[in-house]
Amino acid sequence: MVLKELQNIFHIELDAIYGQHEVNSFFYLCTEHYLNIARIQLTLEPELAITKPETETFFKALEHLKQQKPIQYLLGETEFFGLPFKLNENVLIPRPETEELVDLIIRSHSEQSEASKLKILDIGTGSGCIAISLAKNLPNAEVYALDVSPDALKMAKQNAELNKVNAHFIEASILDETCHSALDAASKFDIIVSNPPYVRNLEKQEIKPNVLNNEPHLALFVEDDNPLLFYKAITAFAEKILKSKGQLYFEINQYLGEETKALLTNTNFEAVKLLKDLNGNNRMLKGKKV
Repeated sequence: MVLKELQNIFHIELDAIYGQHEVNSFFYLCTEHYLNIARIQLTLEPELAITKPETETFFKALEHLKQQKPIQYLLGETEFFGLPFKLNENVLIPRPETEELVDLIIRSHSEQSEASKLKILDIGTGSGCIAISLAKNLPNAEVYALDVSPDALKMAKQNAELNKVNAHFIEASILDETCHSALDAASKFDIIVSNPPYVRNLEKQEIKPNVLNNEPHLALFVEDDNPLLFYKAITAFAEKILKSKGQLYFEINQYLGEETKALLTNTNFEAVKLLKDLNGNNRMLKGKKV
């Protein structure tokens, strides 16, 4: 089958669900992943054809996309902060907003990392996207990554190998004392960062089906009556294990910016700042331990 004809079929079947621009993106991601054919090659060779088995692979992908399975899970990979990451249904798909958080940390600490060996802890690491991106861009840093899910940690370790970085991975929950004992040997940290679960159940109606029906709810949702559960635990933990003047960074629920900020201003933190993402939503929070 000629690839251009196959692309037209993708549009006929998927445009009503995703829109033309996103369907084009899906198709080109598939051609690169399954055929190692770049987008420009399709432009230069409009009559380019593929074999019957290759065509069948595309039709299988098309069926999954019609069922709103995320393209990242379908291909088993994505890109985050310019780095490749393997993915499966045990970990969240990294978001552009989280790239902004990583960029904030790197810009704030790149000079410091050259002079001293930063010690960084990522709580709720998932795929490892935050920890690994920091380790890659702050090469003198010593990075620790904690998660309660053994399946997530397995994926994070694969991604560390893929990106040729070293990190210490720890299976523990921030909600109990296991993380304290697991990190005793690590001593104090210069930076703690976390993108914990923060979507309230009442906000599920805002979540697209491809996210709601595929991504791990353990990493997404919190109860309506205690939405800052993880932020409270991490802030209390950071008070104990951050060095003096150590920095705490959060990705946050845009609707709970002031409430989350108050957790830091009412405890042992100063220079607390609520920061907006590129879409103008309250998305990041940082503070310095007194």
